[in-house]
Amino acid sequence: MPYDRTRHRPGRDRGQVAIEYLGFIPVLLLVALAGIQLGLVAYAAQQAGTAARAGARAASLRQDAVAACADAVSSRLTVRCEPSPGSGSVTVVAHVGIPKLFPGLGDYEATKTATMPLDH
Repeated sequence: MPYDRTRHRPGRDRGQVAIEYLGFIPVLLLVALAGIQLGLVAYAAQQAGTAARAGARAASLRQDAVAACADAVSSRLTVRCEPSPGSGSVTVVAHVGIPKLFPGLGDYEATKTATMPLDH
C-alpha cells in the first residue's frame, strides 16, 4: 500500500492548542476577576464588623463612637457609623462601601451591628 500524503499532515495541527487557549483566556480572566470581587465583598464585611465593634466599645466608654468607628477601617474604604444609645447599652451600625472592580455594578454596602453595655 503506497503512502497517502492526504491522510497524514504532521504540520497541519501545529498551534491548535495555542489557538484554543487564546479563546479560553477571556473566560479565565472573568472568573479570576469575579473571585477577586467576592474577596472584596468579604473584606468589606470584615471591616464593617471591626468598625461596629470599635464604635460600640468607644460609645460604651462615653467616647466618640463615630471617630472610633472610622479609625478602625482601612483608609481606602468609606464608612458611615450610626450609634444609638439604649437603656444600659449602646448599639452601633457600621456601613462600609464595597469596592468594585466592574463599572456599573452599583453602590453596595456591607452592614454590621455591634451592641455593648454602657460602662458605668
